[in-house]
Amino acid sequence: MQHDQQHKELHLQSSDILTDIVIGMSDGLTVPFALAAGLSGAVSSTHLIVIAGLAEIAAGSIAMGLGGYLAGKTEIDHYNSELKREHDEVETVPHKEKAEVKEFFANLGLSEDVQEQAVEEMTKDKEKWVDFMMKYELGLDKPDPKRARNSAFNIGLSYVAGGIVPLLPYFFIDTPLQALKISAVITLICLFAFGFFKSKITGVNPWGGALRVTVIGAIAAGCAFGIARLIQS
Repeated sequence: MQHDQQHKELHLQSSDILTDIVIGMSDGLTVPFALAAGLSGAVSSTHLIVIAGLAEIAAGSIAMGLGGYLAGKTEIDHYNSELKREHDEVETVPHKEKAEVKEFFANLGLSEDVQEQAVEEMTKDKEKWVDFMMKYELGLDKPDPKRARNSAFNIGLSYVAGGIVPLLPYFFIDTPLQALKISAVITLICLFAFGFFKSKITGVNPWGGALRVTVIGAIAAGCAFGIARLIQS
């Protein structure tokens, strides 16, 4: 029992909702942070930075959410299109489809007799036959019909949650550069923690992943700040 639990843990894969959170949170932490940093080098009022930051978070969350919706919708449409094609092929060229099923079992190392029996059993039910072809020939699992809507919500909300973090100091501090210092500390810590978590669930070295995410966020903010200063001068 203990061995089975360890085996499952080693092969743990991120769910759809975790994938959405990673996508939304990654951009949510980085883009508003870079925007706030850039504006901190160009304006003298944190009020303007807060307004611009909130506007960016609203626009960014909508854009990211729409992207997630379209990606989910495309996945569903692609699956339905391939499903229809497989149904048509089972009806029009069953011999070809049976040969593909047999080839799959042959690749598993089954004997000729067992292959024939497996093909016979598999192709009795056309619905199960088609499902088998979708999964093992095309590598497609049936998507959740609510996937597009849920993805849009998860990504958009994660973007908002991530975007608020670098803006928080600007709500309470009047000096942009002072607010930027605190924002940088908070955001870089969050980026490091986020990168560690993301790498952990995706099987990548968590410390290396955390460092990469943190460095990318710092470079983006630094470049934005430097460019704003350059333009201002």
